[in-house]
Amino acid sequence: MPTQSEKIELTPHELREITSYAAECARRTLPIFEQSVPADPRPRDAIEAAQAFAEGGRRTAALRQSAWAAYRAAREAASPAAADAARAASHAAAAAYLHPLADAHQVKHVLGAAAHAARAEELASGEDQRVTAGTLEWARHHAPTAVTAVLGRMPAAPPGGGRVGEFIRDLDAALRA
Repeated sequence: MPTQSEKIELTPHELREITSYAAECARRTLPIFEQSVPADPRPRDAIEAAQAFAEGGRRTAALRQSAWAAYRAAREAASPAAADAARAASHAAAAAYLHPLADAHQVKHVLGAAAHAARAEELASGEDQRVTAGTLEWARHHAPTAVTAVLGRMPAAPPGGGRVGEFIRDLDAALRA
C-alpha cells in the first residue's frame, strides 16, 4: 500500500462508480436538508450533477460549481444535521474530481459523502448510535468494487476530522478488511 503522494491508476469507470456511490450516500440525507431549508436547491443540484457525471456526463465547470454551491449551503444551514447533509452533497459532486494520488487526504474524497451522511443522520436522530451504525453498515454494503479497489491503492484515512473523520476511518478500515 502506498504511503506517500505518488500517482496511482484511476480509470474513468472507477471515477464514475465512486461518484455514483457518493451521490447515493448523499441522496439518503437530502430530506434532512430539504426539511430544514425547503427552498434551497443547491444540495439536490449537486447530487443530480454528480449522478449525471456517473452516468456518462462530462466533468464540467458547472459540476464543480455545484459542489461549491452545496458547500456554501452547508455553511448557511439552520441546523447541524442539515449542514452535514449539504456537505454530503458537496462531497458527492466533488468526487468526480478525485485526484489519482496515493494520498491519505484523497480517502476523504472517496468516503466523505458517506461520512457526512452518517453524521447528518446521527444528528437528526438525536445522536442515536444505532442509526449511525446502520448508516455506516449501509455505506459499507453498498460500496462498489471501485471504492475498495481505489482505497487499496491509497494509504489509510488520516487522523483528525472530528466525528466525520472517525466515520471515514471506520468505513475505510471496514472496506479494506
